[in-house]
Amino acid sequence: MSGNFEALPGGGAAVTLDEVEISILRSLAVQLLELIGPGDEPAQGEDPLAALFAEGPSERPTDPALARLFPDAYGDDDEELRAAAAEFRRFTENDLRSRKRDDALAVVRSLDGLSAAGEGGAVLKLTHEESLRWLGALNDLRLTIGTRLEVTDEDEMGELYRLPDSDPRKPMVMAYLWLGALQETLVETLMP
Repeated sequence: MSGNFEALPGGGAAVTLDEVEISILRSLAVQLLELIGPGDEPAQGEDPLAALFAEGPSERPTDPALARLFPDAYGDDDEELRAAAAEFRRFTENDLRSRKRDDALAVVRSLDGLSAAGEGGAVLKLTHEESLRWLGALNDLRLTIGTRLEVTDEDEMGELYRLPDSDPRKPMVMAYLWLGALQETLVETLMP
């Protein structure tokens, strides 16, 4: 393996990661968890079914990265569409946040489960289900980093490729590109 995901016989995927790659992926996933925020677990003695029917926020997040992760379901062209988007968000955002949190936690847990990477690196093996969780987390990480870099289309990436090493955005650009390669190869392993 060469730092790209490869399909495993019987389903799933595997990738070899060195200690630096493991550390970067784990750090990014933890930062994503912090951005998404803690879950709303029922308090001790509280009815867990009530939590299932709890209403979420109706306002669009003000942080651009969160707004990208939790976009409006409808345009905001008029009052009626804004009201429909708020209503949709109120009933769906908590579940979406929970799924994104679970995906990022799956990344952290699978990386924590790797034995110390030797000279050749550690081989991360994922089941089909774990691969789907990783795919969701990789997508969320790229959306977040792309938003922070203000990437709106692929044409702008040419500018970012040519950043000097002294530019403070350079590490995030490199992470964005690397995550894209991981995401692409993981998608390929899931194709029939």
